[in-house]
Amino acid sequence: MSDNPGATPSAGTDGAETERPLRILIGADTFAPDVNGAAKFAERLAAGLVERGHDVHVMAPAASRKHGTWKEVHEGQELTAHRLNSWRWYPHDWLRFALPWRIRQNSARVIDDVKPDVVHFQSHIIVGRGLSLEAEKRGIRIVGTNHFMPENMLEFTLLPAGWQEWAVGLAWKAARRTFGRAEAVTTPTRRAAQFLERHTGLSGVHAISCGIDAHKYEPSWEPRSENRILFVGRVTGEKQIDVLLRAFALLPAELDAKLEIVGGGDQKRNLEHMAVELGVADQVTFTGYVADDALRGAYHRASVLAMPSIAELQSIVTMEAMASALPIVAANAMALPHLVHDGENGYLFEPGSPEDLAAKLQIVLEAPPAEYRALKEGSLRLIAAHDIQRTISTFESLYRGKPVTDPVTDVAPVALPE
Repeated sequence: MSDNPGATPSAGTDGAETERPLRILIGADTFAPDVNGAAKFAERLAAGLVERGHDVHVMAPAASRKHGTWKEVHEGQELTAHRLNSWRWYPHDWLRFALPWRIRQNSARVIDDVKPDVVHFQSHIIVGRGLSLEAEKRGIRIVGTNHFMPENMLEFTLLPAGWQEWAVGLAWKAARRTFGRAEAVTTPTRRAAQFLERHTGLSGVHAISCGIDAHKYEPSWEPRSENRILFVGRVTGEKQIDVLLRAFALLPAELDAKLEIVGGGDQKRNLEHMAVELGVADQVTFTGYVADDALRGAYHRASVLAMPSIAELQSIVTMEAMASALPIVAANAMALPHLVHDGENGYLFEPGSPEDLAAKLQIVLEAPPAEYRALKEGSLRLIAAHDIQRTISTFESLYRGKPVTDPVTDVAPVALPE
């Protein structure tokens, strides 16, 4: 197996040696038009690599019954998409999956057609398993990235409660097998890397931020005209939006606060009913999914982003909000403490506690103008380390088999839960 694919130097126009572009095959179980952090990261990574002159192919489930190979434009860049025949997973509101019993055959076909220098899979579940097996057989360099926690999918499996712990154990064993084939394994934060190492027995997992195009998100310094709390993300159980609704109902009436929930998912109707039961329905707006321009508008309207989820391996939404200079109130869970620093750009609250969430939101909403501006400036300062160009450069080095130093994007180590 080559330790340095694509490293053959060539002379540039100025006489300097340059490395030739790579042919990269990215494999994903979820990819645009899916709306979630893993899909968005894979899309931005692929587009950024195309922009740097690499030949990028993406293998992912088809978004409809139509499947095959064609050109697609993502983030303004054209890449080759290999869309696999997929079925809808009906317990979930939109998820489609590639057929697991055909994944090795499909992986072999795509790899032999593309002849990539490197395979980079984004999940071990189906596509990553097939690609890693077939790439290993052919001596192709493999990089694997984990965005997944098996616990997040339990509500969509329809498994009885008594079987769920057993199923999670099997999922981690499968992850160990697939990621074990990769020469380099990454995940978005150091805490997520420790989590993956602990559950799989792997070592040397790299913590590489998903990164964002911070220049696409401009801060608004206009004085606040209202107290508007924003949530952005999938409206599903693991996001714990019910905790946010209960916290919102506890806020003092004199704040005259509004809550905007941007995103779609299977819990939307239940949460709308909860808002009615809590007596806050006229103060809560459920927008559903919105386009990027509308999302940037939502960040500008908001006074604070609330992120109650306890299962974020990084949270691209939180980073986008920080790039928009929003203060953040987030659960003190998983990777969120790496982004939110108490008193610097927002506050952490006790996971699952509406009372603590309400108290922290109230601190932000009642902050004097100078203190509020300091929180906004704190978000901009802390997000600077998460520029996606830095992320792309790190992955380019991994693809070529070069040693890398993980970008320093985390704060002091946070204790993992037992």
